[in-house]
Amino acid sequence: MLEKRNTHLKKLVTASLFVAMSIVLGKYLAFSTDLFRISFENLPVILAGIWLGPWYGASVGLVADVVGSILVGYAINPGISLGALSIGLVAGLLWKHLPLKHDPARLVLSLIASHLVGSVLIKTVSLAIWFGSPFLPTLGLRILNYLAVGAAECLVLLLLLRTPAFRSYFGKRS
Repeated sequence: MLEKRNTHLKKLVTASLFVAMSIVLGKYLAFSTDLFRISFENLPVILAGIWLGPWYGASVGLVADVVGSILVGYAINPGISLGALSIGLVAGLLWKHLPLKHDPARLVLSLIASHLVGSVLIKTVSLAIWFGSPFLPTLGLRILNYLAVGAAECLVLLLLLRTPAFRSYFGKRS
């Protein structure tokens, strides 16, 4: 009983750290222009989905988006929040259910799918509706952006996956 409670507490504390990391990376360390925004806010969300499970990943994405928006004075956009939630959910579900035994392949597929669903599809539709911008040009820019950001995130995650400290802390993945 005590071990189970400690596991839940460990996951809750880790999820809280991922929320804080996502807010800092996405709201304070992002690089923005009129055409695009480069941010690594999804990296902790994907990590939460993979190592804590899909529901924790979804929660981290949602909480980080809502709290981060409030902290910097942005209006909360439900579509963007749904996209952030879906990134953690998709990454966690695929990591957990893909029949691949090779962790790097599972990681790459989980990351690509989570960005396609959350960042490219859901968030692009939401931005086009919210700002009244044309969908196809916005989609094109976001695809290019997430090819670069996704590649960088993938490299970081693959390197983290190989570290003994990271593996020992997270132990058996959800």
